[in-house]
Amino acid sequence: MIKVLLVDDHDLVRTGIRRLLEDIQGLEVIGEVETGEAAISFVNEEMPDVVLMDLNMPGIGGLEATRRLIAKHKHLKIIVVTVHDTEPFPQQLFKAGAKGYLTKGCNIDEITHAIKEVFYGRRYISVDIAQKMAMNMPSGKENPFDSLSQREMQVLLMFMQGLKGQAISEQLSLSPKTVSTYRYRLLDKLQVKNDVELTRMAMQYGFIDNTSV
Repeated sequence: MIKVLLVDDHDLVRTGIRRLLEDIQGLEVIGEVETGEAAISFVNEEMPDVVLMDLNMPGIGGLEATRRLIAKHKHLKIIVVTVHDTEPFPQQLFKAGAKGYLTKGCNIDEITHAIKEVFYGRRYISVDIAQKMAMNMPSGKENPFDSLSQREMQVLLMFMQGLKGQAISEQLSLSPKTVSTYRYRLLDKLQVKNDVELTRMAMQYGFIDNTSV
């Protein structure tokens, strides 16, 4: 029996996935949580085999939660399930230790297949996402967000969620000065002057959208 944990801040998403997986032989959903922090606590206590992890959630979010979980539980299998299907998300999550990447538009057959693939030690990524990863942007330019480190990406995600420097420093266990340094480094790497330009660029490259799901 493959034990699965669902991590998503939307009740409807968790309920929908749970009900679909309940009918699949060999799979058991052993828990649901709403945040990355709660996922870490649950895994430490219950140790599921596979985690279906959302990306954008309150708190540390899916990227940082994945990084922390894999750092402590090397053999844990994490599949990211998100609305984002373009770079830099897939590469960043795989660097953090995720074994699978799906979009929320996938069907139950693909979710089931992905769970079984990663459980048996293989990596899974949807064909359409893999194709997008292999392609440059339509303009012919590389995605500027690909140059960011995992930590820079995490700080950026939290800024995009509207969190202030103090809140970010507390959740990531960094000093406010370090968070400020990351912010200026982000602006410099992406060659933007302020947060407004940064947000516009993030939306232009599909890094964030108006729904912030």
